[in-house]
Amino acid sequence: MKEVFPDTARVSDDGHLVIGGCDTVEIADRFGTPVMVLDRATLEARAKAFASVLEPARVHYAGKALCCVAVLEIVRDLGLSLDVCTGGELATALAASFPTERITFHGNNKSDAELRMALDAAVGRIVVDSFDEIDRLDRMDATADLMVRVTPGVEAHTHEYVQTGQEDSKFGFTLAEGVALEAVRRARDAGNCTLHGIHAHIGSQIFELSAFDLAIERVADFLASARDELGFEARDLNLGGGFGIAHTRDEMTPDPAESVSRLVSIVEREFSARGLPVPDVYIEPGRATVGASAVTLYRVGTIKEIPNVRTYVSVDGGMSDNIRPALYEARYEARLANRMAAASGPLVTVAGKHCESGDILIRDVHLPDDIAVGDLLVIPATGAYTYSMANNYNRIPRPPIVMVADGRATEIVRRETYDDLLRLDRRLDGSELP
Repeated sequence: MKEVFPDTARVSDDGHLVIGGCDTVEIADRFGTPVMVLDRATLEARAKAFASVLEPARVHYAGKALCCVAVLEIVRDLGLSLDVCTGGELATALAASFPTERITFHGNNKSDAELRMALDAAVGRIVVDSFDEIDRLDRMDATADLMVRVTPGVEAHTHEYVQTGQEDSKFGFTLAEGVALEAVRRARDAGNCTLHGIHAHIGSQIFELSAFDLAIERVADFLASARDELGFEARDLNLGGGFGIAHTRDEMTPDPAESVSRLVSIVEREFSARGLPVPDVYIEPGRATVGASAVTLYRVGTIKEIPNVRTYVSVDGGMSDNIRPALYEARYEARLANRMAAASGPLVTVAGKHCESGDILIRDVHLPDDIAVGDLLVIPATGAYTYSMANNYNRIPRPPIVMVADGRATEIVRRETYDDLLRLDRRLDGSELP
């Protein structure tokens, strides 16, 4: 069970799933379903594992994985840094009183308002992603500490939608045709700006670390050229995130400390081989920090058997709280949280309640053959890119997030209500609803 469930998960004497000392059946009864249950101990353990190799401030939690005030407060108190890529994520960080010098601001299309917001907040780094952005920062005539994002031409072995390091990417500056070299020159020469180094992120949900090896080699070659042609030497090298986690029992999560130690060793080897000063290495784990920390609980509704075809088990959530299966065919496991000891039965398909044939959470999974309406289904490893991409399709309110620790369950994001859904609506005449 520990392959995909939080570290504190266990089964009680009555067969219920218990996380963080809290019975998930009681959580579902108290907070309703769907509900995301986030285990604080697992979140902190994953963060500390990355920080055991690098000093905590060089580990940037990727806020896009799951960004809410309470999670950022935990990251803040652990001494980690933070990666944000929109004004909304930065606003959440400010609400969490996150030290702005430990914030890096990303984004391939930052607006002037977002850049001004980052400058006013005095964030630690702005990662420039286009020539237009460099020009706009130069015109703003504001003091800024910069990094240049490059695409090292490495296609990580992951889904094409979450690859970011290949040549054909909306992110960063290609190393080809002198493009990235020109970006370094212009960022270095921008008024009142200081260029500290290079950022290179190659994708998400990566299990084969050899992709990082090649990316580091190419970045080292590039920085050797930057030294020879521009006299620029990078003090910082941010390798991004992308470390994979197990969502199913046939996957294995790479060890965080071993993964980071390997990257640091390769950086030392490749930079030293080219006579370059070894830069400080930074990483940005998001999924690998929070992904395995959470599960999502659903209540089973209709069960529809189509003879000689398949059986659909429909639950009270779906693509509005977890769009990953529909978006890029993400795979998950499932159990019955109220009957964890029940024997597995035939393959079924877990479907959501939305008006889309593609609203499938799990295409084929073994669940007990006596599964019934009212059972509590749990899908593990849902902490990353689920709530952060949640939506209101079919006008369904987004679920709450409940943090568990030491036997106590605390709602850190409340469930949306129908009033919340209607709050921004206006009548034809522009007037507010009563």
